[in-house]
Amino acid sequence: MRAGYPLPRLWLLTDERQGKALWQALSELPRGSGVILRHYSLDRAKRLSFLLTASRIARRRGLVVLTGGEQLLHPWQVSGRYGSRRHRVKGKLLAWPAHNLKEIRAGERSHADFILLSPLFPTRSHPSVKALGCLGFAKLVRATALPVIALGGVRREDQRRLLNLGAYGWAAIDGLTPANPGRQKRKAVPM
Repeated sequence: MRAGYPLPRLWLLTDERQGKALWQALSELPRGSGVILRHYSLDRAKRLSFLLTASRIARRRGLVVLTGGEQLLHPWQVSGRYGSRRHRVKGKLLAWPAHNLKEIRAGERSHADFILLSPLFPTRSHPSVKALGCLGFAKLVRATALPVIALGGVRREDQRRLLNLGAYGWAAIDGLTPANPGRQKRKAVPM
């Protein structure tokens, strides 16, 4: 782990679908949690404004802040990057998105600090992507020495199951966004 940044076990990923509920989600995250600021579809000026506002709120609340996409913030404004070693700064975290073993290995070669492995369960973000399921997820977790954060259809009530599968922690968009009207219901999945 990079100096000065204990790796959070809980991560919120931002998405344009969250709308104003994102601000409540940020305010409800426990101190020491992480947030990955994305909002890729905004034009450059609006995205910069969003990133500045969200990172200021998150840092004030004691959250670890990573950004994805084009690097618009100064390194001192964030704790690291999501999915790109191109703008990596020494001493900052690098989170790597993965959906299979090949992408996990790419994260390892990029010296990522941790992997966000998805989708564990069916998810509204990527409805056409086949979920890994518990067995597929556990197999991929065992294939790497890096900490793995579970993503994709994950909710608070899944925490114990995730630890049993070898996950270091979990991340969500809808699962951490309050009163999200389009939230996908998920059937119970046996371990």
